[in-house]
Amino acid sequence: MESIKVFAPATVANVACGFDVMGFALRDIGDELIIRKTKEPGLVISAIHGSETLSKNPKENVLTVAAQALIEHLDSKPDFGFEFELTKKVKPGSGLGSSASSSAAAVFGLNELLGNPFESKELVPFAMEGERIASGIPHADNVAPSLLGGFILIRSYEPLDVVTLDYPGNLYATVVHPQIEIKTADAKKMLRKQIELKDAITQWGNIGGLVSGLAKADYELIGRSLQDVIAEPIRGMLIPSFQKAKESALRTGALGCSISGSGPSIFALCRGEENAQKVAQSYEELYKSIGLESFVHVSGINTKGAEVLR
Repeated sequence: MESIKVFAPATVANVACGFDVMGFALRDIGDELIIRKTKEPGLVISAIHGSETLSKNPKENVLTVAAQALIEHLDSKPDFGFEFELTKKVKPGSGLGSSASSSAAAVFGLNELLGNPFESKELVPFAMEGERIASGIPHADNVAPSLLGGFILIRSYEPLDVVTLDYPGNLYATVVHPQIEIKTADAKKMLRKQIELKDAITQWGNIGGLVSGLAKADYELIGRSLQDVIAEPIRGMLIPSFQKAKESALRTGALGCSISGSGPSIFALCRGEENAQKVAQSYEELYKSIGLESFVHVSGINTKGAEVLR
Protein backbone atom coordinates (compact mmCIF):
# COMPACT_ATOMS: atom_id res chain seq x y z
CA MET A 1 0.00 0.00 0.00
CA GLU A 2 1.52 3.29 -1.18
CA SER A 3 -1.10 5.73 0.13
CA ILE A 4 -4.06 5.92 2.47
CA LYS A 5 -6.91 8.33 3.25
CA VAL A 6 -8.18 8.46 6.81
CA PHE A 7 -10.67 10.37 8.96
CA ALA A 8 -10.38 11.33 12.64
CA PRO A 9 -13.42 12.83 14.37
CA ALA A 10 -13.89 16.04 16.28
CA THR A 11 -14.31 15.66 20.02
CA VAL A 12 -15.83 17.25 23.09
CA ALA A 13 -13.29 17.32 25.92
CA ASN A 14 -13.61 18.00 29.65
CA VAL A 15 -17.36 17.19 29.55
CA ALA A 16 -18.00 19.76 32.30
CA CYS A 17 -16.59 18.04 35.39
CA GLY A 18 -13.78 16.02 33.76
CA PHE A 19 -11.16 18.70 33.12
CA ASP A 20 -8.35 17.16 31.02
CA VAL A 21 -9.54 13.61 31.84
CA MET A 22 -12.82 13.06 29.94
CA GLY A 23 -13.92 13.33 26.34
CA PHE A 24 -16.11 11.81 23.65
CA ALA A 25 -16.06 11.60 19.87
CA LEU A 26 -18.58 13.22 17.52
CA ARG A 27 -20.05 11.81 14.32
CA ASP A 28 -19.72 13.25 10.81
CA ILE A 29 -17.29 16.04 11.64
CA GLY A 30 -13.52 15.76 11.70
CA ASP A 31 -10.31 16.03 9.70
CA GLU A 32 -9.39 14.03 6.60
CA LEU A 33 -5.79 13.15 5.82
CA ILE A 34 -4.10 11.56 2.82
CA ILE A 35 -0.67 10.03 3.50
CA ARG A 36 1.58 8.97 0.63
CA LYS A 37 4.90 7.15 0.76
CA THR A 38 7.80 9.03 -0.81
CA LYS A 39 11.19 7.81 -2.01
CA GLU A 40 13.08 10.37 0.04
CA PRO A 41 13.07 9.86 3.84
CA GLY A 42 11.43 12.53 5.98
CA LEU A 43 8.04 14.13 6.49
CA VAL A 44 6.52 16.71 4.14
CA ILE A 45 3.17 18.52 4.30
CA SER A 46 2.19 19.08 0.67
CA ALA A 47 -1.13 20.87 1.24
CA ILE A 48 -3.51 22.05 3.93
CA HIS A 49 -7.09 22.67 2.81
CA GLY A 50 -9.57 24.54 4.97
CA SER A 51 -7.10 26.64 6.97
CA GLU A 52 -4.73 29.36 5.87
CA THR A 53 -3.07 29.83 9.26
CA LEU A 54 -1.52 26.42 9.90
CA SER A 55 2.19 25.95 9.27
CA LYS A 56 3.50 23.42 6.76
CA ASN A 57 6.77 23.24 8.67
CA PRO A 58 7.00 19.61 9.90
CA LYS A 59 8.47 20.78 13.21
CA GLU A 60 5.59 23.19 13.83
CA ASN A 61 2.51 21.27 12.69
CA VAL A 62 0.86 18.87 15.12
CA LEU A 63 0.28 16.13 12.55
CA THR A 64 3.95 15.74 11.58
CA VAL A 65 5.13 16.10 15.18
CA ALA A 66 2.77 13.26 16.15
CA ALA A 67 3.86 11.21 13.13
CA GLN A 68 7.53 11.69 14.01
CA ALA A 69 6.85 10.50 17.56
CA LEU A 70 5.44 7.27 16.15
CA ILE A 71 8.36 6.77 13.76
CA GLU A 72 10.88 7.23 16.57
CA HIS A 73 9.30 4.29 18.43
CA LEU A 74 9.44 1.85 15.51
CA ASP A 75 11.77 -1.10 15.97
CA SER A 76 12.77 -0.84 12.32
CA LYS A 77 12.89 2.65 10.79
CA PRO A 78 11.55 2.99 7.21
CA ASP A 79 13.99 3.90 4.43
CA PHE A 80 11.30 6.00 2.76
CA GLY A 81 9.36 9.12 3.75
CA PHE A 82 5.79 10.36 3.93
CA GLU A 83 3.81 13.19 2.36
CA PHE A 84 0.71 14.53 4.09
CA GLU A 85 -2.29 16.29 2.54
CA LEU A 86 -4.65 17.58 5.22
CA THR A 87 -8.24 18.71 4.85
CA LYS A 88 -9.29 20.65 7.95
CA LYS A 89 -12.97 20.35 8.74
CA VAL A 90 -12.54 21.24 12.41
CA LYS A 91 -11.57 24.89 12.78
CA PRO A 92 -8.50 25.68 14.91
CA GLY A 93 -9.48 27.37 18.16
CA SER A 94 -13.03 25.99 18.04
CA GLY A 95 -12.91 23.90 21.22
CA LEU A 96 -13.77 20.77 19.23
CA GLY A 97 -10.36 19.13 19.27
CA SER A 98 -9.01 20.55 16.01
CA SER A 99 -5.36 19.78 16.75
CA ALA A 100 -6.33 16.39 18.17
CA SER A 101 -8.18 15.42 14.99
CA SER A 102 -5.07 16.15 12.93
CA SER A 103 -2.74 14.38 15.36
CA ALA A 104 -5.02 11.35 15.62
CA ALA A 105 -5.43 11.12 11.85
CA ALA A 106 -1.65 11.26 11.38
CA VAL A 107 -0.72 8.47 13.79
CA PHE A 108 -3.70 6.30 12.86
CA GLY A 109 -3.05 6.61 9.12
CA LEU A 110 0.69 6.11 9.46
CA ASN A 111 0.16 3.03 11.61
CA GLU A 112 -2.20 1.56 9.00
CA LEU A 113 0.21 2.34 6.17
CA LEU A 114 3.03 0.59 8.04
CA GLY A 115 1.02 -2.56 8.69
CA ASN A 116 -0.23 -1.75 12.23
CA PRO A 117 2.93 -2.18 14.31
CA PHE A 118 1.08 -0.58 17.26
CA GLU A 119 -2.23 -1.35 18.96
CA SER A 120 -4.84 1.43 18.95
CA LYS A 121 -4.25 2.54 22.55
CA GLU A 122 -0.49 2.60 21.94
CA LEU A 123 -1.06 5.42 19.44
CA VAL A 124 -2.40 7.79 22.09
CA PRO A 125 0.99 8.94 23.48
CA PHE A 126 2.23 9.73 19.96
CA ALA A 127 -0.84 11.87 19.23
CA MET A 128 -0.34 13.58 22.59
CA GLU A 129 2.96 14.98 21.30
CA GLY A 130 0.96 16.92 18.74
CA GLU A 131 -1.13 18.34 21.58
CA ARG A 132 2.09 19.42 23.29
CA ILE A 133 2.82 21.64 20.28
CA ALA A 134 -0.72 23.02 20.19
CA SER A 135 -1.25 23.87 23.85
CA GLY A 136 2.04 23.31 25.66
CA ILE A 137 0.60 20.33 27.53
CA PRO A 138 0.37 16.77 26.14
CA HIS A 139 -3.21 16.10 27.27
CA ALA A 140 -5.16 13.07 26.02
CA ASP A 141 -8.82 13.94 26.56
CA ASN A 142 -9.23 14.90 22.88
CA VAL A 143 -6.81 12.57 21.09
CA ALA A 144 -7.94 9.41 22.89
CA PRO A 145 -11.62 9.64 21.84
CA SER A 146 -10.61 10.84 18.37
CA LEU A 147 -8.50 7.70 17.95
CA LEU A 148 -10.63 5.18 19.81
CA GLY A 149 -14.16 6.57 19.56
CA GLY A 150 -16.75 6.45 22.32
CA PHE A 151 -16.62 8.06 25.75
CA ILE A 152 -13.15 8.10 27.31
CA LEU A 153 -11.72 8.60 30.80
CA ILE A 154 -8.03 9.30 31.35
CA ARG A 155 -7.67 7.66 34.76
CA SER A 156 -3.98 8.56 34.99
CA TYR A 157 -1.33 10.37 32.95
CA GLU A 158 1.71 8.89 34.71
CA PRO A 159 1.49 6.11 33.77
CA LEU A 160 -1.03 6.73 31.01
CA ASP A 161 -4.24 4.77 31.67
CA VAL A 162 -6.99 5.24 29.07
CA VAL A 163 -10.38 3.77 30.03
CA THR A 164 -13.30 3.28 27.64
CA LEU A 165 -16.60 4.05 29.39
CA ASP A 166 -20.03 2.56 28.87
CA TYR A 167 -22.80 5.01 27.95
CA PRO A 168 -26.45 4.84 26.87
CA GLY A 169 -27.01 4.42 23.15
CA ASN A 170 -29.65 7.15 23.09
CA LEU A 171 -27.22 9.83 24.30
CA TYR A 172 -26.87 12.75 21.89
CA ALA A 173 -24.77 15.90 21.88
CA THR A 174 -25.67 19.29 20.49
CA VAL A 175 -22.69 21.52 19.84
CA VAL A 176 -22.69 25.19 18.90
CA HIS A 177 -19.55 27.00 17.76
CA PRO A 178 -19.93 30.79 17.89
CA GLN A 179 -17.62 31.93 15.11
CA ILE A 180 -14.80 33.29 17.21
CA GLU A 181 -11.48 31.64 18.07
CA ILE A 182 -10.05 30.85 21.51
CA LYS A 183 -6.58 29.31 21.60
CA THR A 184 -6.18 26.41 24.03
CA ALA A 185 -2.87 27.71 25.36
CA ASP A 186 -4.41 31.12 26.13
CA ALA A 187 -7.46 29.56 27.80
CA LYS A 188 -5.26 27.39 30.02
CA LYS A 189 -3.27 30.41 31.20
CA MET A 190 -6.45 31.91 32.64
CA LEU A 191 -7.05 29.05 35.04
CA ARG A 192 -5.95 29.03 38.66
CA LYS A 193 -2.90 26.91 39.48
CA GLN A 194 -4.51 25.85 42.75
CA ILE A 195 -8.14 25.27 43.70
CA GLU A 196 -9.95 25.22 47.01
CA LEU A 197 -10.60 21.86 48.61
CA LYS A 198 -14.38 22.38 48.54
CA ASP A 199 -14.24 22.89 44.76
CA ALA A 200 -12.10 19.78 44.32
CA ILE A 201 -14.59 17.75 46.37
CA THR A 202 -17.47 19.02 44.24
CA GLN A 203 -15.62 18.19 41.03
CA TRP A 204 -14.64 14.68 42.20
CA GLY A 205 -18.22 13.93 43.17
CA ASN A 206 -19.49 15.04 39.79
CA ILE A 207 -16.91 12.97 37.89
CA GLY A 208 -17.93 9.88 39.85
CA GLY A 209 -21.58 10.71 39.31
CA LEU A 210 -21.13 11.17 35.58
CA VAL A 211 -19.27 7.87 35.13
CA SER A 212 -21.94 6.08 37.18
CA GLY A 213 -24.79 7.79 35.34
CA LEU A 214 -23.34 6.86 31.96
CA ALA A 215 -22.83 3.23 32.98
CA LYS A 216 -26.35 2.85 34.39
CA ALA A 217 -28.08 4.95 31.71
CA ASP A 218 -29.35 7.13 34.56
CA TYR A 219 -30.10 10.30 32.61
CA GLU A 220 -31.06 12.31 35.69
CA LEU A 221 -27.74 11.48 37.34
CA ILE A 222 -25.89 12.39 34.14
CA GLY A 223 -27.63 15.76 34.17
CA ARG A 224 -26.93 16.44 37.86
CA SER A 225 -23.26 15.59 37.33
CA LEU A 226 -22.63 17.90 34.36
CA GLN A 227 -21.32 20.73 36.53
CA ASP A 228 -17.94 22.44 36.39
CA VAL A 229 -16.84 24.65 39.28
CA ILE A 230 -13.22 24.98 38.12
CA ALA A 231 -12.89 26.05 34.47
CA GLU A 232 -16.38 27.11 33.38
CA PRO A 233 -16.74 30.11 35.75
CA ILE A 234 -13.54 31.59 34.29
CA ARG A 235 -13.66 30.52 30.64
CA GLY A 236 -17.36 31.22 30.29
CA MET A 237 -16.58 34.94 30.34
CA LEU A 238 -14.75 34.58 27.00
CA ILE A 239 -17.76 33.12 25.18
CA PRO A 240 -20.47 35.45 23.85
CA SER A 241 -23.83 34.82 25.56
CA PHE A 242 -22.55 31.62 27.18
CA GLN A 243 -24.88 31.86 30.17
CA LYS A 244 -27.88 32.54 27.94
CA ALA A 245 -26.95 29.58 25.73
CA LYS A 246 -26.69 27.33 28.78
CA GLU A 247 -30.00 28.49 30.21
CA SER A 248 -31.68 28.07 26.82
CA ALA A 249 -30.36 24.50 26.43
CA LEU A 250 -31.52 23.46 29.89
CA ARG A 251 -34.90 25.09 29.39
CA THR A 252 -35.31 23.27 26.07
CA GLY A 253 -34.65 19.85 27.58
CA ALA A 254 -30.89 19.27 27.71
CA LEU A 255 -29.57 17.07 30.51
CA GLY A 256 -26.68 19.47 31.03
CA CYS A 257 -24.60 22.05 29.21
CA SER A 258 -21.04 23.34 29.47
CA ILE A 259 -18.00 24.47 27.48
CA SER A 260 -16.49 22.09 24.94
CA GLY A 261 -12.74 21.93 25.54
CA SER A 262 -11.32 25.43 25.86
CA GLY A 263 -14.26 26.98 24.03
CA PRO A 264 -15.81 28.89 22.41
CA SER A 265 -17.89 25.85 21.43
CA ILE A 266 -20.64 24.87 23.86
CA PHE A 267 -22.07 21.37 24.17
CA ALA A 268 -25.27 19.98 25.62
CA LEU A 269 -25.95 16.32 26.32
CA CYS A 270 -29.49 15.19 25.59
CA ARG A 271 -31.66 12.12 25.89
CA GLY A 272 -32.56 11.27 22.31
CA GLU A 273 -32.11 13.01 18.98
CA GLU A 274 -35.43 14.86 19.18
CA ASN A 275 -34.37 16.74 22.31
CA ALA A 276 -30.95 17.40 20.78
CA GLN A 277 -32.56 18.98 17.71
CA LYS A 278 -34.70 21.24 19.92
CA VAL A 279 -31.56 22.43 21.70
CA ALA A 280 -29.91 23.03 18.32
CA GLN A 281 -32.80 25.27 17.30
CA SER A 282 -32.54 27.22 20.56
CA TYR A 283 -28.81 27.79 19.95
CA GLU A 284 -29.42 28.96 16.38
CA GLU A 285 -32.14 31.38 17.46
CA LEU A 286 -30.01 32.80 20.28
CA TYR A 287 -26.93 33.56 18.19
CA LYS A 288 -29.03 34.86 15.31
CA SER A 289 -30.70 37.27 17.74
CA ILE A 290 -27.35 38.77 18.78
CA GLY A 291 -26.02 38.91 15.21
CA LEU A 292 -23.21 36.40 15.67
CA GLU A 293 -22.66 33.67 13.10
CA SER A 294 -22.59 30.17 14.55
CA PHE A 295 -22.19 26.54 13.49
CA VAL A 296 -24.51 23.99 15.13
CA HIS A 297 -24.07 20.22 14.99
CA VAL A 298 -26.19 17.40 16.43
CA SER A 299 -24.47 14.06 16.94
CA GLY A 300 -24.71 10.71 18.61
CA ILE A 301 -21.52 9.38 20.18
CA ASN A 302 -19.07 8.27 17.49
CA THR A 303 -18.23 4.64 18.29
CA LYS A 304 -15.57 4.17 15.59
CA GLY A 305 -13.01 6.90 16.22
CA ALA A 306 -10.37 7.20 13.50
CA GLU A 307 -11.12 5.16 10.37
CA VAL A 308 -9.82 4.39 6.89
CA LEU A 309 -11.70 6.07 4.04
CA ARG A 310 -9.70 4.44 1.25
